[in-house]
Amino acid sequence: MAGPLQDATIGVGPALRKAREHRGLTLDEAARDTKLRTDLLSALEDEDFDALLGDVYVRGALRTYAQYLGLNADKVVAAYARHVDDPEPPPPPQKMGRIEQAMAAARIRDNQKFLLIAAASLLGILLAVGLLARDNGTPPPATIPTTVASVAPQDRVIEAVLVAQRDGSATVTVDGVPETFAMAEGETRSFSALDDLKIELADGGSAQVILNGRDLGAPGEPGQPWTKTFTYDTEASPSLGT
Repeated sequence: MAGPLQDATIGVGPALRKAREHRGLTLDEAARDTKLRTDLLSALEDEDFDALLGDVYVRGALRTYAQYLGLNADKVVAAYARHVDDPEPPPPPQKMGRIEQAMAAARIRDNQKFLLIAAASLLGILLAVGLLARDNGTPPPATIPTTVASVAPQDRVIEAVLVAQRDGSATVTVDGVPETFAMAEGETRSFSALDDLKIELADGGSAQVILNGRDLGAPGEPGQPWTKTFTYDTEASPSLGT
């Protein structure tokens, strides 16, 4: 099977579905063009990877579908791989019966004896080394590292919603794939990206921008062009780019 997933969603499925919907495609049309069955494309968008034909097939299908939708196929497959490659957490321990408890107690006593013998042997070795060290001088102190490597945050989907305050035009670039369109007053469009998302408004006051649920209002000056690139900072929260 494709492997265990730790999160309810990893963002790959919603990104595929939104990319398809933004292009006005149905599952039947996508299946016809990619030569993948409709139920398999639906499973990819629902992240129901266990319903597919194994990990190798899932990766190949993700790459084909992402390329067809104009997404960065390498990033889509990498986002999937980071989750399926995580080890499954061990199951909770079951309640032990009397026999198991007795065996566990015996093992604990044996381990305690072993630790006592090992500690005594180590103490003897340290004493012997200490006596030898007196004749050879004091060794230099060990170097203790003072920095701890930081852990990079996991990639997350960047989602943006545009709400037209009046008629205007915009260009939205999702993971390097641009799309230019006109918007009528009251019209709403949504976008999602795995890496970066760039919004360009011909009139900076013509549309309200909502980024991952955060309302930025109409970010530009009326009558003036406005451009902003959204990425993720080290805290895995949306950050404003250039």
